[in-house]
Amino acid sequence: MKQPSNRFPEFSGDESESSNWLWQYVQSLSPETIAQLSKPTSGDVFQVMERNIVGLLGNLPSEQFGITITTNREHLGRLLASAMISGYFLRNAEQRMAFEKSLQATEANSSEVE
Repeated sequence: MKQPSNRFPEFSGDESESSNWLWQYVQSLSPETIAQLSKPTSGDVFQVMERNIVGLLGNLPSEQFGITITTNREHLGRLLASAMISGYFLRNAEQRMAFEKSLQATEANSSEVE
C-alpha cells in the first residue's frame, strides 16, 4: 500500500483548512482581482500561457478524443503552483515590456524636443 506523501502537508487532507495557506490565499482574492489576473493584456502572453497549460496537461484534440484528467491533491497543487509561477513570470515580463516601450517613447519625445 502506498503511503501518502508528507512533503507537501498543506495539500494533504490531514491538516485543518485554517493551516492551508494556499487555499486561504485563493479564497481571499476578490472576483475583480481574479478577473484581472486571469486575463493578460497581451495576446502573446495569452498564447504562451495556453501553450504552457496544454504542455502540462497534454495536447490531444478534445473534439476527437474523450479526455478525462485525473490527479491527486499533491499533483494538482503542483500544477496550480506551476501555473501561478508561470503567470507571475509572464505578467512581470509583460509589465517590463510595457515599461520599456513607454521609456523608449519618452526618450524619442525628448530627443525630438532638443
